[in-house]
Amino acid sequence: MKIALVHDYLTQKGGAERVFELLCKHFPEADIYTSLYSPKDTIDVGSRPVYTTKLQAIPGASQNFRLLAPLYFPAFEALDLQKYDLIISSTTSFAKSVVKHPAAYHICFCHNITRFLWDTRTYIDQYQTYKALLPVIQPIFQKLRQVDLAHAQKPDLYISNSTVVTERIQQTYKQPATTINYPIDTTQFEFSDQKDDFYLVSSRLLGYKRVDVVVEAFNWLGWPLIITGDGPERKRLESAALPNISFLGHVSDEQRKGLMSRAKAVIVAALEDYGLVPIEANASGTPVVAYGAGGVLDTQVPEKTGVFFYRQSPEALHQALLKASAIQWDHLKIREHVLESFTEDVFFEKVMTVIEEAYARHVAATEFSPT
Repeated sequence: MKIALVHDYLTQKGGAERVFELLCKHFPEADIYTSLYSPKDTIDVGSRPVYTTKLQAIPGASQNFRLLAPLYFPAFEALDLQKYDLIISSTTSFAKSVVKHPAAYHICFCHNITRFLWDTRTYIDQYQTYKALLPVIQPIFQKLRQVDLAHAQKPDLYISNSTVVTERIQQTYKQPATTINYPIDTTQFEFSDQKDDFYLVSSRLLGYKRVDVVVEAFNWLGWPLIITGDGPERKRLESAALPNISFLGHVSDEQRKGLMSRAKAVIVAALEDYGLVPIEANASGTPVVAYGAGGVLDTQVPEKTGVFFYRQSPEALHQALLKASAIQWDHLKIREHVLESFTEDVFFEKVMTVIEEAYARHVAATEFSPT
């Protein structure tokens, strides 16, 4: 069986790219396709060639990939994938639009519906530099929604990362989806039941991450807080923070691993579609204090692996932190929670069962369909 793996763009290293990296490792003979590829800025796909679209030839495209939004759908449609029996796309936006051979099967790992089209204002709020373009962008996006909806009918099967994303696929694209929670590489995190006197935020510093809520809550508490990650909000957040809050910017994987294992708790204030950070914290034996909506509802067990707060406000987070500080956490059980449910082995056991059963049904239907 000839397999193609397709991802929106390989120009960054976020959660979606990490999942695609796992798919590349699990299917070592598969060919890899994407719209834009910047090897130094993204995941390691080994020595395999990465086939790109014509957008790769545009000067500066990899650095300004968000500005090319109207061009991605036709670029992916133009890819020649006719020789493949199975296409596995990994997407939050465009890769689902590839064209397959009529007898082929297309499975889409959908990390979210195309958020910049269906929740434009929230998306633009993350990237303040584009806010001035909103009057121009909105009518273009309105037309692109219908294009996105048409392309969303192309995959034969959707696999989503969380219950909330499954619901969005069903409501917006009118397609059924199977939920399989994404894993982490547990070997990249170290367990410790010895915690130091600090809390941790590990996040890009974007508006929707609501790190401002965390900063204000810790200003009140005076407890030590370390914030790793960078982004356009950093300067504003630093100016609002008291001396008990430290900003480290980008840290190495080794530094991050150590911080995860030694923190009293990891704080997540954003509404995440799924979110790997809470699982990474748990793999380190560290509890999570998280906004109780979105993906964390699939990954966290209240008062066993973390504590939820239900308003994105300093007051609500303040109360959750006090609650978490009073719990005698069983750090080993927090780690075991991940080993039982969120390893690569568990993930691919579920994935391969779904793929094999779906592909077998497809082959049977193709063989017996009238010509």
